Amino acid sequence: MTTQELTAHEKQEMRTAETTRPGRTYIPDVDIYETPDSLWLWADMPGVDENSLDVRIADSVLSIEGRVALQEYSDSTPVYTEYHVGNYARRFSLSGEIASERIKARMTNGVLELELPKAEHAKPRRIAVSAA
Repeated sequence: MTTQELTAHEKQEMRTAETTRPGRTYIPDVDIYETPDSLWLWADMPGVDENSLDVRIADSVLSIEGRVALQEYSDSTPVYTEYHVGNYARRFSLSGEIASERIKARMTNGVLELELPKAEHAKPRRIAVSAA
């Protein structure tokens, strides 16, 4: 196990103020993997359920926003916290290589999973070579 795997890092709070919602907004941690047919994105958004999630594509920008019901935590007094309560927002620029009409999203236990299928012209393919 490497040292990097054991190093925890602080939650990143958005630097620009989010004026449309009360509370803080954090940048969710993500993992992105590529397969021959798709890109897969997993975003950690603890406390967010599928009804409080907004996933959109506009002008080749994928936007992920999750809202946490802050009133559930209003009567709590933190003793020690590593888990910061707040909303989540993240944006990614997409190339024309994603078939945006076929994107699938699923929320499970506070983790958003997105399948971003590659457009047919972007998938690897074998080129037949003929003899001259």
